[in-house]
Amino acid sequence: MMESQQAHRKDEHLSLATASYQRAHAHHYFDQVRLIHDALPETAVAAVDHTVQLADGLQLEWPFYLEAMTGGSKQATKVNRALAKLAHKHHLAMATGSLSVALKEAAAQPSFTVVREANPDGIVIANLGANASLDKARAAVDLLAADALELHLNAAQELVMPEGDRQFYWLDNIAHLVDGLDVPVIVKEVGFGMSRRTIERLQKVGVQLINVSGRGGTNFAMIENRRNHQLDMADLADWGQTTPESLLEARDSQATIIASGGVTCPLDVVKAGVLGARAVGVAGYFLNILVRDGASALDQVLTDWQAQLPRLLTLVGAQHFIDLSRVDYVLTGPLYEYAQQRGLV
Repeated sequence: MMESQQAHRKDEHLSLATASYQRAHAHHYFDQVRLIHDALPETAVAAVDHTVQLADGLQLEWPFYLEAMTGGSKQATKVNRALAKLAHKHHLAMATGSLSVALKEAAAQPSFTVVREANPDGIVIANLGANASLDKARAAVDLLAADALELHLNAAQELVMPEGDRQFYWLDNIAHLVDGLDVPVIVKEVGFGMSRRTIERLQKVGVQLINVSGRGGTNFAMIENRRNHQLDMADLADWGQTTPESLLEARDSQATIIASGGVTCPLDVVKAGVLGARAVGVAGYFLNILVRDGASALDQVLTDWQAQLPRLLTLVGAQHFIDLSRVDYVLTGPLYEYAQQRGLV
């Protein structure tokens, strides 16, 4: 059977995300965060507890997880199965791509349900747009027996997308979903970051889990621009706040902050924690390894990250990921200039 237009679009996203990986990651913004070395850590690797508590009923065994990538096509089924198997092996949480296609087309559902089938006892996070109805949100959670739901904010992507939305009245609906769902709700950007004002507005309507997801990783505006043969919006290539900038914007927030966007090594995970993240999602870096080098290569990378992370926590004297907020750091270059102008330092 021929796949639908939406399934074809999901395959385009996968192809363009991997093809543009090097260009999208040309700048490594976490390099502008330097940690101050403490020669007396006074702890040990064996003392590190790498679990993190994001909300009631949402405890992660590791502070990094497989962030939302794909779903909705035959190719996406293969990718999600491989990722879910690795999530199961390494006890990592995993978020899916947007389930909107699965709620419209039954044929697309196996590309998502394979995640729960391959990882029956792990943390699985469903994903929908912020305009989803409560009924659809409940259906998405039920489809995966999900432990949480991500609501993604993607105005920049939609405006570049030829068939995308052109109106964005999301805040009241987000509040309705937070109130109506029985699982934790994470509100996340798709790679353009968040400002202090955005974070405050989300908190005011009851959102307690916020993924600032900044610029520096997969750029969905540019992916959609490659698909858009009617209008060139390449000027948005550098749109939005980087992940470190977004974390600084969130420093005074009482919400639980998650980071993603441009994370390519365990030290980035630690730096995100130092800037206030409670957990860190990784998508493009892991996807690129899987597509380019195969599941065994990604398996080894995940093994290495889980060996390195406790050592890095020990190096900065942290026994828990949340302890990282007490680690001293300095900012350099454009990140420091940004922080100064925004009154964040």
